[in-house]
Amino acid sequence: MALALVTCGPAYEPIDEVRRITNQSTGELGSLLAESLGRANFEVLCLRGEMAVYPAPQDVKVVPFTTNASLLALLERLPIQPAAVFHAAALCDFLVSEIEGSARERKISSGVSELRLILRPAEKLLPRLRSFFPQAIIVGWKYELSGSRENATARALEQLDAAHTNACVVNGTAYGAGFGFLARNSEKALHLETKVELSRFLCDWTRERLKGL
Repeated sequence: MALALVTCGPAYEPIDEVRRITNQSTGELGSLLAESLGRANFEVLCLRGEMAVYPAPQDVKVVPFTTNASLLALLERLPIQPAAVFHAAALCDFLVSEIEGSARERKISSGVSELRLILRPAEKLLPRLRSFFPQAIIVGWKYELSGSRENATARALEQLDAAHTNACVVNGTAYGAGFGFLARNSEKALHLETKVELSRFLCDWTRERLKGL
């Protein structure tokens, strides 16, 4: 039975021990995809951000992660090479580098008059997946808010080349309602209306790709 790895839900980065920065993600799409893969007779491992509010997928193995670094550690220690990887997690794009206006404490006092957080870009995890899983089918996500559908599709194609992935799912207000699916060497995105439709398509597409390997 082929192993399918799904990452989903938001990561967070700490400000102090009680405050965090995070992304707006429920984990719904990853849960639906993990359940679809399980019904399609894949062995499924779902690495799920612990702040995801959508119910965890049923009948598959679920392992929680917290920060970008904790997800990276899980991937580095994975004992089995997956046949397919679906990286849908909403990881943090920035980390807290410095805090101005207060000393670093376990809990910064709410009585300070002003705080300034200095953020630095976080390392992208998607481009590292190919070195971890050289033979796997890897699908990334591209969520775009600004520009047109054509702009969003162009950025998805750039991600395919930069991260050496096999396919990319693009969505967000730049793309519009639904989802676009782009495989390597695609000229046009395949449009899928709903998360359920997308999940079923990804299962079927992945099975067909694995038959050819």
